Amino acid sequence: MTVEELLEKYAFGVTDFSGVDLSEANLSGIKLSGGNFTRANLSVVNLSGANLSGANLSYAKLNVARLSGANLSDAILNGASLNVANLIRADLSRAQLRFATLIRAELIRANLSHADLSEANLSSADLREATLRHTVLCGANLSETNLRGAFLTQANCEQANFNATDLSRTDLESANFREAEFRQANLKGANLKGANLSGANLRWADLSGANLRWADLSEAKLSGANLIGADLSNANLTNASLVHADLSEAKLIKAEWVGADLTGATLTGAKLYATSRFGLKTEGITCEWVDLSPTGDRTIIQNFTSVDSPDFFNETPPTIRIIVDAALESEAHFALAGAYYQISQQYRQFRQPPSMEVGRRRTVFTFRVDSDEALFPTAYIAILPFKDAATTQRNIHEVVEIIKSEDISARENKSDRTKQLSAFIEEARNNADVIKQMQKNLEIAAKLNFFQAPTQTILTNSSAHTLIVHDHPNFGKKFINRGAINGSYNERSNASANVILPSVNAVVDFVKGFHYIG
Repeated sequence: MTVEELLEKYAFGVTDFSGVDLSEANLSGIKLSGGNFTRANLSVVNLSGANLSGANLSYAKLNVARLSGANLSDAILNGASLNVANLIRADLSRAQLRFATLIRAELIRANLSHADLSEANLSSADLREATLRHTVLCGANLSETNLRGAFLTQANCEQANFNATDLSRTDLESANFREAEFRQANLKGANLKGANLSGANLRWADLSGANLRWADLSEAKLSGANLIGADLSNANLTNASLVHADLSEAKLIKAEWVGADLTGATLTGAKLYATSRFGLKTEGITCEWVDLSPTGDRTIIQNFTSVDSPDFFNETPPTIRIIVDAALESEAHFALAGAYYQISQQYRQFRQPPSMEVGRRRTVFTFRVDSDEALFPTAYIAILPFKDAATTQRNIHEVVEIIKSEDISARENKSDRTKQLSAFIEEARNNADVIKQMQKNLEIAAKLNFFQAPTQTILTNSSAHTLIVHDHPNFGKKFINRGAINGSYNERSNASANVILPSVNAVVDFVKGFHYIG
């Protein structure tokens, strides 16, 4: 069929041209929208500026075709061959290109928004500054493609192949890259904010200066990756592999990376404000100093020797244990649950209920906190349902006074730390006053013998050092003439008891073991 015959038939309403052979024909600027060109041979055809919107080009051959500026919006190109085709500035929005091959195709500044390229082969294609917003690229092969400066916001690239691909300065915000391949990919300066990279393979990828804020990198493979200066604030790196990764001056503020493998990694200059350091593998890490300032402005620097940096990255979770000298009964259990729920509504740091160990004679409540700084104020609140609350809180105030009066650490800014701790305690005191005014659940608890029993309150910091801030003199003692009341004690015995404070040396050693994150 000649070009003239094609145009004549199309003018008379014929749209079925399936299987037609128009190779090397000149169809530039032509309008063939809605036409059926299934399995047609359009190789080396000039379709520059042509209107093929809504056309069916399934399994058509368009190799080396010229389609620059062509309108292929809503076109069906499933299984089509567009190898080495010129699609510069072409409109492929909402097009279907499932299983299509576009090897070495030129797609510079092409519009592929909302297109479906599932399982398509775009290896070595040129997609510089192309628009792929909300595009589906599941299982697609984009290895060694050039996507520099492209836009893939909210694209679905699950299990796609980006090995050795240039994605520098690309906008990938909120895109889905779950289990995608990025080995040796160039992601320098890319925007991956909020992207899903869970289980992705990023071995030896260049992510220097990339924006990975709030990104999900759980179970991701980042061995040997370059993350110098990358922003990983609030990112999820749980169980990620960062073996021999370079995180120099990376921003990890409030990142979560429990279970991460940092063996042989470089962390010098990393910004770690409010970042937990529990359950990390840190054998052979290189870290000369870290930045603990809230904004990463280097106002709080912690320097290390080769010996003490592993300890810094291997904390134990700070905990508060309240040991009650009585077995927990059902009534007391319900009352405590109500009291702690009421407390959590007022005190925002009190987010999780304690774990419980219930024995025949004693009950242990263990509270895990996010940082050493939270130990004293959280203990101040956690003891509220118990009769020992006033004594325990008074002891905490006394311990804070000891901290204020002693030179706790030469390498820390004493004034700032003590002011911060005092502010936390004052906040806890104000919250405690408000909680006590609510009274309902606390009043119920106060009537039960369990909450009148003697208690111990023991703090454990992230260096595994412990401090007993309250140990009632009658703890562990059962009075024969008081068996009927299960060892509870009255106001007079409580008031006359000699309260023993921890020693100054014990307080100093305990606070020296703090790993400050804020």
